[in-house]
Amino acid sequence: MNPQLFLAFMLVAVSLACTPGVDWAYSISAGLRQRSFVPAVAGLCSGYVIHTLLMAAGLAALLAGVPGLLGWLTIAGAAYLLWLGIATLRTWRGASFSAEGGVVQSGNQLRTFLQGMGTSGINPKGQLFFVALVPQFVSPEAALPVPVQSGLLGLTFVILAGLVYTAVALTSRKLLASRPGAARVVTLVSGVIMIGLGTVLLSEQLLSLLPQFQAASS
Repeated sequence: MNPQLFLAFMLVAVSLACTPGVDWAYSISAGLRQRSFVPAVAGLCSGYVIHTLLMAAGLAALLAGVPGLLGWLTIAGAAYLLWLGIATLRTWRGASFSAEGGVVQSGNQLRTFLQGMGTSGINPKGQLFFVALVPQFVSPEAALPVPVQSGLLGLTFVILAGLVYTAVALTSRKLLASRPGAARVVTLVSGVIMIGLGTVLLSEQLLSLLPQFQAASS
């Protein structure tokens, strides 16, 4: 693999992982609401592992080449973000800590893991990253086969994202452990971010599909 391409990819991957978004919102929410944020971060990383496997198998390029399919997947992802944001808003009043610093609400770890996997697995930003961006850093002239290069790049992003999301969840817990009011505000903001992003994505996709509906009706 081209070392310069790999270094450039790492810079892009770190920049993307450090950009606040729905993954950050879910990490912060888990850091505030769960006794352990590890299942949430593991779930987020697992969703990107699935993207990596699809990309290495060539299915990501196939999805990108099927007209309209990525748009419908984006609509599904937007609907999921809306549901997850509403669920977060329902619990924001309980986002506080005990005197010992333990989280009041524990929740089901398996459910937290699956929600994290769904968050990153259907996250349109993740889909576009693996479909449109990663292939630009694959060198056909390299000694490693293209699927292997794609897999290594994808796993590199998974590791970097896992480190960033762990730091985000841990930092949110440390900083807000003695500030229950701030913890509730951050949880509220996280839910609003999820709902806002889901609404924007859903609106964009529905507007893009509107001409198709009008053509079909006429």
